[in-house]
Amino acid sequence: MKYLVIYEKLAAGWVAYSPDLPGLEAAGDTLDDVKSLIHQTMGLHLGGMRQDDPIPTSGFATKYIKVDCHA
Repeated sequence: MKYLVIYEKLAAGWVAYSPDLPGLEAAGDTLDDVKSLIHQTMGLHLGGMRQDDPIPTSGFATKYIKVDCHA
């Protein structure tokens, strides 16, 4: 399965989360650190969810939209 992961730059580093998987978060100093951590954590998170809840399917889609900010 594929899940949307949001990577967000903060003053103290990076954070990642998946809106499809409540409670799943990772934080680190660099984007590479967070990418590795969220991948590892997602496997553990899904394994734990299997015990209690059905595994959700992704309910999100993304697209960048170009906007003329000078209009």
